Amino acid sequence: MRRRPLPGILSNQMEKSTIKTPNSRIFFLASLSAFFWLLLLYFHFIILPQSTTTTTTTTTPPRKNFGFPDVKNQNPIQIHQKNLTFITSSLETDPCVGRYIYVHDLPSRFNQDMLRDCKSLSLWTNMCKFVTNAGLGPPLENVDGVFSDTGWYATNQFAVDVIFANRMKQYECLTNDSSIAAAVFVPFYAGFDIARYLWGYNISMRDAASIDLVDWLVKRPEWSVMNGRDHFLVAGRITWDFRRLSEEETDWGNKLLFLPAAKNMSMLVVESSPWNANDFGIPYPTYFHPAKDADVFVWQERMRRLERKWLFSFAGAPRPDNPKSIRGQIIEQCRSSKVGKLLECDFGESKCHSPSSIMQMFQGSLFCLQPQGDSYTRRSAFDSMLAGCIPVFFHPGSAYTQYTWHLPKDYTKYSVFIPEDDIRKRNVSIEERLSQIPEEQVRIMREEVISLIPRLVYADPRSKLETLKDAFDVSVQAVIDKVTNLRKDIIEGRTDENFIEENSWKYALLDEGQREVGPHEWDPFFSKPKDGNGESSDSSAEVAKNSWKNEQRTQS
Repeated sequence: MRRRPLPGILSNQMEKSTIKTPNSRIFFLASLSAFFWLLLLYFHFIILPQSTTTTTTTTTPPRKNFGFPDVKNQNPIQIHQKNLTFITSSLETDPCVGRYIYVHDLPSRFNQDMLRDCKSLSLWTNMCKFVTNAGLGPPLENVDGVFSDTGWYATNQFAVDVIFANRMKQYECLTNDSSIAAAVFVPFYAGFDIARYLWGYNISMRDAASIDLVDWLVKRPEWSVMNGRDHFLVAGRITWDFRRLSEEETDWGNKLLFLPAAKNMSMLVVESSPWNANDFGIPYPTYFHPAKDADVFVWQERMRRLERKWLFSFAGAPRPDNPKSIRGQIIEQCRSSKVGKLLECDFGESKCHSPSSIMQMFQGSLFCLQPQGDSYTRRSAFDSMLAGCIPVFFHPGSAYTQYTWHLPKDYTKYSVFIPEDDIRKRNVSIEERLSQIPEEQVRIMREEVISLIPRLVYADPRSKLETLKDAFDVSVQAVIDKVTNLRKDIIEGRTDENFIEENSWKYALLDEGQREVGPHEWDPFFSKPKDGNGESSDSSAEVAKNSWKNEQRTQS
């Protein structure tokens, strides 16, 4: 909003100054004129942000406000003034400028109370042991020599809520002054909350904490600065657990991500929706949580030197009830190959439940097969890369469109992609396809995978890596970058009229400088089914329910 000048007042004063009057009157009018000019200069150089002077000269096209819809009605001057201290502080030699995080002091019912009542966090698993050691779980003994002697824990795949919150306590740029914060963290254990009520509870109970949280947040002064668009929270579950499509009691999950206020926030989840803009994928936790840089370097060097006797391997169970699953064909190819290794999983006792057995197989394999599970993603993908094993994906939603903050956009650098249909129609032999990759290329790809390890693991929340950036650091910086870009867009009056939320997965794949999306080779993988009214829908309820049943039972 531009401030209107005062031409009438100034011109009247100028006219009066030309009239011949006694000296005292001339002196008075001159003083008054000088005062008004000083006032005008004060407003121009102090109150109005200097950044507005660039608005008329910039030719940069509008930036995509991914994850932050509906910014058109924001007042850029108001937002800039509320962050004036943050902007001017950049003139000082402060290493935290532009990186400060303000953490809401939430009532304990939103986090710590859940940990105290840890037995209620899962229908099948006693989560109490998994929330120990700052969320890392009990230490793993290195009986078989598969792990390092320290830094390895039996971490539950759904424990990111508490791990991330505890890592935030070690973040070097925390502040109690929200006016200088680059972003605002909400330490709500959203994943633990919904896990308590997925089975046998009505939708009112499932939604209660989410609605309560939003009501608490919107009353806070920090919220009003950007209507929550600078806020973010973390949930160690897949997005479908928070996207209930209706008010039917039989529908799955809660509606956290559909609450109007929550749509303004960024939610970091272990699997995001390709069709929505307010959630972002972050890695599943692995078993490795280094306490210092040296722990990572030693592990990386060890993975480089390993002898890998298997061309490819797969750890998982078939999905006979899912006609679209290719796991049956993958298991069949593993069994029939002399260079393939299979670790079959089931709901009973199995080596698949043993971190040592899983990691040992991955460490002995050049390639690790990572088909979809009950949803797009698998924890196994990160376990395999931690072992220096090159992942083989069969659906772009399993990694390429999910973890764009943590993985290279050029997926050929670190992985192999074989479309599901090629396996389903038996057009491709996995063994033949992987055997055709030159040995030197395999070495280069493996080195790329090993180099990615630091940004794919969560460091021990009770310590701090010296120079390396872990999955937490990468995620926080990505959030800060998004909020910073949003602020600049608001201040400069940029809007994005052409943004199509259903194409969110495409925007994340754009190269620097690109603004528009069009047809993509992966469109068939993300075409949403239509309901009876011809509207787009998804099968998130069934996906999430199956994922919960099958994955949780492996955590015993």
